[in-house]
Amino acid sequence: MSQLNSQLYPYLLSPLKVGAHTLPNRVIMGSLHTRLENEPDGVHRLAEFYAARARGGVGLIVTGGVSPNFEGRVEQGAWVLDSPEQLVDHAPIVQAVHEAGAKIALQILHTGIYAKHDEIIGPSALRSVINPRQPRAFTVEQIEQTIEDFVNCAVLAQQAGYDGVEVMGSEGYLMTQFTASRTNKREDEWGGSLENRIRFPVEVVRRTRERVGPGLLIMYRISAIDLVEGGLSGDEIDRLAQALEQAGADVLNTGIGWHESVVPTIATSVPRAAFAFAAARLKRVVSIPVVASNRINMPSVAEEILERGQADMVSLARAFLADPDFVLKAATGRTDEINTCIGCNQACLDYIFTDRIASCLVNPKACHETEFTATPPLKKLKVAVVGAGPAGLACAITAAERGHQVQLFEAGNEVGGQLNLARRIPGKEQEFAELVRYFKTRLTTTGVHVHLNQRVEAATLVEQGFERIVIATGIKPRTPSIVGIEHAKVVSYSDVILGRAQVGERVAIIGTGGIGHDVAELLTSAPGEPQTVVEFLKAWGVDPTLRSAGGLQASVTHGAQRKVVMLQRGTKKPGARLGKSTGWIHRTKLTKRGVTAVSGCTYEKIDDQGLHYSVSGERHVLDVDTIVLCAGQDSEQDLADGLAGKVLHLNLIGGARIATELDAMRAIDEGTRLAYAW
Repeated sequence: MSQLNSQLYPYLLSPLKVGAHTLPNRVIMGSLHTRLENEPDGVHRLAEFYAARARGGVGLIVTGGVSPNFEGRVEQGAWVLDSPEQLVDHAPIVQAVHEAGAKIALQILHTGIYAKHDEIIGPSALRSVINPRQPRAFTVEQIEQTIEDFVNCAVLAQQAGYDGVEVMGSEGYLMTQFTASRTNKREDEWGGSLENRIRFPVEVVRRTRERVGPGLLIMYRISAIDLVEGGLSGDEIDRLAQALEQAGADVLNTGIGWHESVVPTIATSVPRAAFAFAAARLKRVVSIPVVASNRINMPSVAEEILERGQADMVSLARAFLADPDFVLKAATGRTDEINTCIGCNQACLDYIFTDRIASCLVNPKACHETEFTATPPLKKLKVAVVGAGPAGLACAITAAERGHQVQLFEAGNEVGGQLNLARRIPGKEQEFAELVRYFKTRLTTTGVHVHLNQRVEAATLVEQGFERIVIATGIKPRTPSIVGIEHAKVVSYSDVILGRAQVGERVAIIGTGGIGHDVAELLTSAPGEPQTVVEFLKAWGVDPTLRSAGGLQASVTHGAQRKVVMLQRGTKKPGARLGKSTGWIHRTKLTKRGVTAVSGCTYEKIDDQGLHYSVSGERHVLDVDTIVLCAGQDSEQDLADGLAGKVLHLNLIGGARIATELDAMRAIDEGTRLAYAW
């Protein structure tokens, strides 16, 4: 494949010798927690999951974390590899990947004080700020045994046929807990000086190399910038990297930040390749290959990193949830067909953090490969899909891929639906535009007949004899019942986002859900170009020189363009329904800009004075220029009502079925699964 690619992405798709192995390209599928191992048929599902990415052309796959011992596992039920009897679970996975043409490495992960079980243990008896469990401190004997457990796990991985192992030494897990003074308060030979604090990971790599010989690839996932107080400085990270190379590591993969860091690292609002500088620093101090990671989601981004010499390889994780054929499409000139990871975290990290199986908003087949048959339908159907939002697009494209004749009707002048609002929000522009681009491309390649600017009538659909009719007409913004709601101060969120409404300097937003936060982001952002990497790092207090411990410095916050107050009827914390892994980012940004929120509101009226409301019986007036309605949505079901009883097969999906939240993840999933049901 690399010969096909040489002129398309000459750096990304060129081979590289790493240790005793030659990889066909510079792309690594980074480790992903899927929680599939917790399922009764987890081995089969994992084998299918990884094999799909191997068939898609990736050079090296790194598995989800597997603990070297019982204490180190992520949670109850998570995989441990500490005895030969457990190899039966790994052999089918390795075989499937090898048969599909890729190499695979087992990630060895000890969670330390991040563990979600009662046997939690760490370098010191210090609790993590993100884990309520109190750890006990390692004894010296336990440290020695844990090192041996890492080595034993690597030996077992070699016996299972893995091509390598990745020792997980970033994101705040056990290795970093030893290296950082933040979590290591020991006064023995495993704490105190830097040499003592890095001894644990160095000994793991050194002893592993001694036991497995030169044939097994050893990759160390190094924390290239900790982004926490009490983390390592750049000089200390350099010394750790050099010690790991001397101990026998073949390659350094870079991790960015700890899980408890207050700097976003992989969300949509993080600029692409924002942390490539951290890999570039390491590349200057070691001679083994260095891998760049985080927010690398398109071939051009990866190619630029490699061309600049910032890294030797790139690691993409969520990008392979979004599209298992990422490399193959890049290699064959089909970059426009790549289903791009938008960094939303809604179906991957948020699912994992709430003990569910991971998947992907833009690709519901991810981690559910065995649920979608490749068998073609028995009959090719004539299908009408009404509405070209995410639900309708997913259904139309999938149905056409399966061989059905599909016509897509859209009342507007472009496809995308609510996605066209999302791509106008600062920080979301690029990625949501990619999703719309993907859908547009797939409409063409699958042969869907698209009718724009056509508000199709029920009678027309009946007359044309469609065998399946899908209503994906989406939602309409809800207008709350408030005295004076027709006042000139009042505007809808859609008009604000689309630039059809004039917004003053003093603003009240009714509603604190996702749309409310998006509108607040839009109204308080600096106008102009999207935020650059330099501006992002300054805004979040990241020191790219890493002179300070943890790579942190004072943040630089620019004043907001407007004074904004958000209000909600409910008494829960504003924004409580936002994503678990991203909600804090939105709230932090808006707080820095002076946005305030009021809960438990009863809206009294709107008049020339502004918004009148009460909280616990106490009345207030917000003297504002503009009141933006973000108070929910209602389903658009008029067409469905007109078709009821007139056709045999009628389905409602997406917002047309349920409009309690704007939920692109559910919409795409419903559209995809419905098309597979025919």
